[in-house]
Amino acid sequence: MTIVEITRKNNHITQVECDGHTSYGVEGEDIVCAGLSSVVQTAVLGLMSVVGIDVGLVRDDERGYLKFSIPEGLDEVQVIQCDAILNTMLCGISDLHEGFSDFIELEVKG
Repeated sequence: MTIVEITRKNNHITQVECDGHTSYGVEGEDIVCAGLSSVVQTAVLGLMSVVGIDVGLVRDDERGYLKFSIPEGLDEVQVIQCDAILNTMLCGISDLHEGFSDFIELEVKG
């Protein structure tokens, strides 16, 4: 099971942590894990490439672990862009969780 923990502060997503493999299918062919990974990693790429921020990415593919945080001190445009990317990511994760709750645990704090 993959545990996804999303932390909010002042109605903004500030941190995302994913831990574990979904174990829906055989490693390398697990469509649930691939879907979840794609949603989260695309958000990370958007934050780094489109918004231009350093999210302090920590990643361990073998363990199935990924964690990133939004830095403080962003300007208004960056905050709006981060919110759009991260709220879209959360929609994707929530949809996957709804269909595959035996394999994805989702917790939103704050």
